[in-house]
Amino acid sequence: MSLARLLQLASPTLPVGAYSYSQGLEAAVEAGIVRDAASAQRWIGDVLEYSVARMEAPVLWRMMHGEDLNDFFLATRETAELRAETLQMGHSLAVLMKDLSVGAVESRSYPAVYAFAVRQWQLEPRAALVAYLWSWTENQVMAAIKSVPLGQTAGQRILHSLGERLEGIADKAVTMELSNFVPGLAMLSSRHEKQYSRLFRS
Repeated sequence: MSLARLLQLASPTLPVGAYSYSQGLEAAVEAGIVRDAASAQRWIGDVLEYSVARMEAPVLWRMMHGEDLNDFFLATRETAELRAETLQMGHSLAVLMKDLSVGAVESRSYPAVYAFAVRQWQLEPRAALVAYLWSWTENQVMAAIKSVPLGQTAGQRILHSLGERLEGIADKAVTMELSNFVPGLAMLSSRHEKQYSRLFRS
């Protein structure tokens, strides 16, 4: 059942509201930085490499092994939207875990509650981290398909390419020093808070 649980936790049908967030991607489209499949792949790949891989992934790895880094992770969210996103998703996942009788956990950041679910279901941490990275990447591609817009095949090509990086990122997360210097993402995320026309909440 561990594979089934892992797939459930990484599924886009998980009712945590991930589909409603673009994490600055929509602002990058508005600014003309992302305008086609190539620039979408470059943007998603850069955020994956310079933000998620260097902060979120290693923080999640440590959380899955019992470290309490929730407040630290929240402090690394550069904008109000990014902070609200992880708190809302964490709350929704905590409610789901209770409704599924998996266990009770207080509403915290999404990685903190995800780590709780991994421990409760006794999932293998590296596989759970790869699944988390896949879920993040898939959500970014879906946001690009809607906002650029892109075709489904273009989206699958991006997933096929970026998906090859995920296991390497998971391996590095074990010893990665924490870093989250992505000023371009922070500025565009801030712009998104006042963007006139938008589909996404971040």
